[in-house]
Amino acid sequence: MRSDFTTYLSKHAFTSKLIDEVPQNDLGLVVVIPAHDEEELITSLSSLQACNKTQKALEVIVVFNASELSGQEVLELNQKSKRDLEEWYKLIQAPQFKLYCLEQNSLPRKHAGVGLARKIGMDEAVRRFQQVQNEQGIIVCFDADSRCETNYLEEIEHHFNTYSQSGACSIHFEHPIDGNDFSSEIYRGIHYYELHLRYYKNGLNFAKLPYAFHTIGSSMAVNAIAYCKQGGMNRRKAGEDFYFLQKFIDIGTLTELKSTKVIPSPRASHRVPFGTGRAIQEMIDQEREIEKSYSFECFKVIKECFSAVGNWFTQDANFHPMLIAFLGLEELENRLDEIKRQSSSEDRFVKRFFQWFNAFKTLKFIHFLRDHYFKNGELEKEVVLLLDELGVDSEGELLIILREMDQS
Repeated sequence: MRSDFTTYLSKHAFTSKLIDEVPQNDLGLVVVIPAHDEEELITSLSSLQACNKTQKALEVIVVFNASELSGQEVLELNQKSKRDLEEWYKLIQAPQFKLYCLEQNSLPRKHAGVGLARKIGMDEAVRRFQQVQNEQGIIVCFDADSRCETNYLEEIEHHFNTYSQSGACSIHFEHPIDGNDFSSEIYRGIHYYELHLRYYKNGLNFAKLPYAFHTIGSSMAVNAIAYCKQGGMNRRKAGEDFYFLQKFIDIGTLTELKSTKVIPSPRASHRVPFGTGRAIQEMIDQEREIEKSYSFECFKVIKECFSAVGNWFTQDANFHPMLIAFLGLEELENRLDEIKRQSSSEDRFVKRFFQWFNAFKTLKFIHFLRDHYFKNGELEKEVVLLLDELGVDSEGELLIILREMDQS
């Protein structure tokens, strides 16, 4: 057990040990929060502090981070946020969790970003669990502008205790779609953006693909030893959550936690090349038609492409013309032959096939279909087409219907 932790840290850790204080012997959960130029940090920590007490000890690690190229204004805001948070922590006297603030304000410009900040905190969580020899420790990813329900931490703990084979889990989330904290434009934008996310996930589910999961960085948790065995968090500046959870999808150990809720921020952001904040910013800048999304025909084609994939293990494959147009017949035949040689059964063949034609390749295929065959349509109309195909009543608020589907 300890060698798995040691091997991972020696090969993959970005920093040496950052916290000197010895953890409590019953440490069971570590929440990791990247913080860069944040103003709502205490609100997020207050949400965690208000959570019901967990059975095992809890720690929260906040990683204040900036690039070596960051301006003085960002550095000063990080330092102020750290001072304010430490003062808040002294005042609340919260024995149910320990708070540690790490400063990483000169990260190399090539990798500086949310992925590396998460990695630094998650690797430090591994060190904490290594010290108490807890291979079943849980690393929880949260964001510096998110909130959660009061049962959030206890439900994460219960989930991993109940599903011992779960390497990681995707946690139910709901953006705020009304209120006084943001402009009506932002609430309208996040409504459509979340509707798009849920439409896409349920479109993949309709197509019977094995990776119909939400991959949201503020709404995920991972078993510590599984984290190490899968090589830890990546250093991507955006999309780190997608690529990280894809590892667990590929090996079939990603589960869903639906009995609690994360409330991510709908705020706009220039800091990442894609994702929620970028989508809202592009809407504000009139660079994105937030009310449009992929045609439902794309998901129908994907379902047709792979409905008989299991038969390809023993029978000749009849590739869909649009799949051939996307990849080329020679590439498809060569890949199929290679996957067959590596598979001892139909189940292994199907698993290996979708490890090759994975969620990222599927997204590229959808973009190909959009660009060459089916233009984006009005999002609400496409959602209704999906619901009708699934036999779900589409009368009512579409986002609420999809939220309920994702929780059912």
